[in-house]
Amino acid sequence: MNQITGTIGRWQGAGLMATTLLGTGVFILPQMTIAVANSGALLAWAILTIAILPVAVVFGLLASRFPHAAGPAYFIEKAYGTTAGRTIGLIFLFVIPIGAPAAILMTFQFMDALVSITGWGQLAAELTIVAVLLLLNYRGIQVSAKLQFALTLAIVAVVAVLFGASGTNVSQVESFASMASPEASTVMLAMGIGFWSFLGIEAMTHLANDFNDPKKDMLPAMMIGTVLVGVIYLICTLLLLMVPSDKEGLAMIHAFNVLLGDITWQGMGAQVIGVLGIASGLATVNVYCASAARLLWSFSKEGVLPSYFSQLNGYGVPLRALNTILTIMALVITLTFVTEQKLEDLIAWSNGVFVIIYLLTMLSAVKLLSKRYLPLIIGGSVFCIGVGIALAENMLYSFILLVVIAPFMYWQKKHQARKQLA
Repeated sequence: MNQITGTIGRWQGAGLMATTLLGTGVFILPQMTIAVANSGALLAWAILTIAILPVAVVFGLLASRFPHAAGPAYFIEKAYGTTAGRTIGLIFLFVIPIGAPAAILMTFQFMDALVSITGWGQLAAELTIVAVLLLLNYRGIQVSAKLQFALTLAIVAVVAVLFGASGTNVSQVESFASMASPEASTVMLAMGIGFWSFLGIEAMTHLANDFNDPKKDMLPAMMIGTVLVGVIYLICTLLLLMVPSDKEGLAMIHAFNVLLGDITWQGMGAQVIGVLGIASGLATVNVYCASAARLLWSFSKEGVLPSYFSQLNGYGVPLRALNTILTIMALVITLTFVTEQKLEDLIAWSNGVFVIIYLLTMLSAVKLLSKRYLPLIIGGSVFCIGVGIALAENMLYSFILLVVIAPFMYWQKKHQARKQLA
């Protein structure tokens, strides 16, 4: 086999999209945004959800019209040439070993709610997750697509039950309504934190060829997933504002126990939220690993990287590429544990790389899409530039990657051209 075949439909794709975006942050980020902006966190999530929609639409349009395992790298290559496309593809590969371990570390905050694992035991558990990712992907993305669609339904159901229960307590609503008006600076800070929640839009484009009909299903799947995620984050933030917690740990567990304390789920917050949080975090890392493996396979076929990675297994999975990605992740996780690297640094560096990828994809859409989509493209570009300014010095890692990789890609293109002439 040398081609990836489509195996998933619109709703499975929407499930992949939703769980990728919900990921590690669904029950953590609302709490973090409230800590910096109080009631302004609601406004931050509303603005962020609206602002990300043009970005999601542009990515969906490009993926449906130009389905390719290289995703954004392919779009940028079609618009601005081989060097630009390959450079973006490689910086995406370089961010996965940093971003995926960061997501796994965040996932273990939910693990602590169930059972405390510290020291070398935690490292062993994190490496076990890497092995689970291999098992999930061995037979193809359709297996995890079905599981992640079910996970999306479970998260939506739990959030809906909590929201329904919160409406019965008038005093909580009145307490929330009496909060002070938000400040612009804290709202912006909360938006910067919340941006992590929408990382994953670009990862879906690498899976376009895994759809049965990407032209028909890709854009709806991405839009359904994005809107659903924005609504869930808004509702979770509203719930935490209505049921404030003065305890350490995950506030969503406290809200769960308070709102459902008089029914059969009493005291089950740690178990329900913990299990959903772990599963959702695992789902996010799973999609990124599958996306990176397909990009590595694509570059191997094109001669950008060694041909060793171009082989697919009997299920059409680029297994060698996947094993390489997971091995590097395991090494980074181990190195992070030994050096006690801060989680915040890993997240910030990852965000900077994705800002570059998002912005250049928006700019490539100027050439690849009809002019009627120009307002969406401009809106998406302004959003990316704004996030980049907010990240400030944390953009340094992405700039270093560009400066190092772009000249090498230019040299490789010239070298390959000379070999063909010879």
